[in-house]
Amino acid sequence: MVEFNGWEMPVEYPRSGGIIAEHLAVRNGVGIFDVSHMGDLRLAGRQALDAVQHISMNDAARLAVGQAQYSALLYPQGTFVDDVIVHRLGEQEYLLVINAGTREKDFHWVRDNTREFDCAVENLSDEFTQIAVQGPQGVNLLQKLTDANLAAVKFYWVTRGTVCGLKDILIARTGYTAEDGFEIYVPADEPTSAMVWDSVLAAGKEFGVLPCGLGARNTLRLEGALSLYGHEISDTIDVWEAGLDRFCKMEKPEFIGRTALQKATGVKRTLVGLEMIERGIARDGYKILDEAGKEIGYVTSGSPAPFLKKNIALAYVPPDAATIGSTVKVEIRGQGVKAQVVPTPFYRRPKKA
Repeated sequence: MVEFNGWEMPVEYPRSGGIIAEHLAVRNGVGIFDVSHMGDLRLAGRQALDAVQHISMNDAARLAVGQAQYSALLYPQGTFVDDVIVHRLGEQEYLLVINAGTREKDFHWVRDNTREFDCAVENLSDEFTQIAVQGPQGVNLLQKLTDANLAAVKFYWVTRGTVCGLKDILIARTGYTAEDGFEIYVPADEPTSAMVWDSVLAAGKEFGVLPCGLGARNTLRLEGALSLYGHEISDTIDVWEAGLDRFCKMEKPEFIGRTALQKATGVKRTLVGLEMIERGIARDGYKILDEAGKEIGYVTSGSPAPFLKKNIALAYVPPDAATIGSTVKVEIRGQGVKAQVVPTPFYRRPKKA
């Protein structure tokens, strides 16, 4: 167990066989995660859409009721307050799922920047236990426990149904593993949360389910090149540098950060994927060197990739060093170890037949 933003969280579950076993369970079958540390903000009211549009970079006007989208909250300079998932739960109701380490900051920032709108902002973070059921067998596992037709729920859509006998539970087809899966939101009291967790494990025995900790969650998201706040995105990194422009809808009339992003002229660094050519593991914070040994960037996230069986990393480098196939060096224990710039994501889940 480790302290993680005020929570005691497991890095791995020893009885599962460790991080690699947990990682592979999600890629090949199913794993479950307790992600109750994530935050939940509800925006509701006559101008809820206007408020969400003002504070987030994606276009929430495109969402149908029951649909979700990846987005981000930005500072006026175009850097990140946080990245979020925006769910449209009703005609005038939205749920923003935010990161654990930024929960209080995000709540105050959202509240302060939506005061001009006829919209209530509620911090529901402590009202839910959030359990992620992730992997290709996740839909089959969860279907045993709910009356909702999960086959009808598309990726990044939500529904409600009875789960483990609990009525009106929010079920979202989302996740942070680069795999298919669901996240369910159940009442946060300990007896109810424990009952659901134990029920999911019991129902998943036929699929080889494993409980998974922070370690596997990190290696899974890294294989999928999914950003982590404080690593690939932060209050000093902007949208263009992070390569998240596909989620930033500049055609929207107005949102916080838009003006600065519109005025930006090129980038001095860009996020790339690296695969180690020579023996060595690129770890978070390691320096990136050019062929002459000059420091040109840094690793944001790095680890062995259990499913791909490669050592991979995400890193910021100058644009002239970001060409696919070019080589750089990662400084490991004072030595430059060769790595190659490769396309991301490193892993894409197989398309269904």
